[in-house]
Amino acid sequence: MTANTAKLLDVVALTVDLPEYNLWRGQVGTVVEILAGGTAFEVEFSDRNGRTYESVGLRPGQVMVLRFEPASPDSKAEMVTA
Repeated sequence: MTANTAKLLDVVALTVDLPEYNLWRGQVGTVVEILAGGTAFEVEFSDRNGRTYESVGLRPGQVMVLRFEPASPDSKAEMVTA
């Protein structure tokens, strides 16, 4: 398990552009399903009113988990590349 492993209901940001879905690097979504034993995630993207405008299956390398608290001292930094 890496520091970037997403869990159900984690908030994530895209690390790549997905023009075929009109989604761009930095857009924020929520993990709504864990797929293929954690090797993929269904991520839902919603507007400010909570209406879903896209739901797409993504690989771990296409998203980064957003943190809202300081990382624990035991966690290791992980480099994200696009």
